Amino acid sequence: MDAPTTTALDDPLRAALDGPQARLAVRHGDAVRYHPDVAPFLAPPRSPREWRDAADLGDVMVVRTAGPLDVPDDWTLEREIPGVQMVLDDDVPTPTAPDPQLVLLGDPDVDEMLALVGRTRPGPFARRTRELGVYLGIRDELLGLAAMAGERMHVPGACEISAVCTDPTVRGRGLATRLVLAVAAGIRARGETPYLHAAADNTTAIRLYEQLGFRLRATPSFVAVRAPSHPEET
Repeated sequence: MDAPTTTALDDPLRAALDGPQARLAVRHGDAVRYHPDVAPFLAPPRSPREWRDAADLGDVMVVRTAGPLDVPDDWTLEREIPGVQMVLDDDVPTPTAPDPQLVLLGDPDVDEMLALVGRTRPGPFARRTRELGVYLGIRDELLGLAAMAGERMHVPGACEISAVCTDPTVRGRGLATRLVLAVAAGIRARGETPYLHAAADNTTAIRLYEQLGFRLRATPSFVAVRAPSHPEET
């Protein structure tokens, strides 16, 4: 299995947007972000010039940062969410046989995916987020799509598990466990390392991931920043 580089996991946004997910990137000068219909994430700007370039890429964007973020005075720091980054080590087993109840989600399922996200609030999810990778779901006779998980930041040698969510009415049945392990198994089948992020205060999710064999690797933050308003043309 090809191990991801330390740099890729330290700055997965840039590693993904300059690498496996470059097709989903929007660029202006030195700045790069996901297309707004895919995700709100901006690669951490590395210079004043890159911040100026980023101002043309959107209004409010989210930066994943491993350390202090030097936000220019004309930008607004709207909120900061402390997080954790966890990695599944090679010696932790994942399923070898497919789970027959899991379904592969595609374009026809996007409305249901967005509705589930609206009920569960797992984090940013837009109409084209599904294009980031494989998404698996579990359907319920009454609810329709009741749980799902999928892939987000894909860097060389590793892929993030994200959008792990279960409808509140069917929690406690182990659906999230089955989905996370199935997505992890698919990532491993490509010779890559599964990793994930969670809010540091989401102790329930972190406890589950620890039980599944994920270990803490880093404590990044997700910072929402608002670009400066452009002066109206006269």
